[in-house]
Amino acid sequence: MNSSNIETGWKDFKANAKRLWSKLTDAQINGIMGKREQLSTKVQEAYALSKEDAERQISDWQSRQTEKQAPAANS
Repeated sequence: MNSSNIETGWKDFKANAKRLWSKLTDAQINGIMGKREQLSTKVQEAYALSKEDAERQISDWQSRQTEKQAPAANS
């Protein structure tokens, strides 16, 4: 899944993002609008992570979103 897929599917993905990064407020989650750089910045700030650690978490999260979509794509 690339960054544009996050943006176009953000409405569906944001609940999962909120579950993973529960320190982010609903306003922050909604304001991110699927923009990876904004998500990374908010995760870094909320969890005191390095950019690399935040990016790693986001990449792992993205791959799980792809896995969840794959079965639906085959339907």
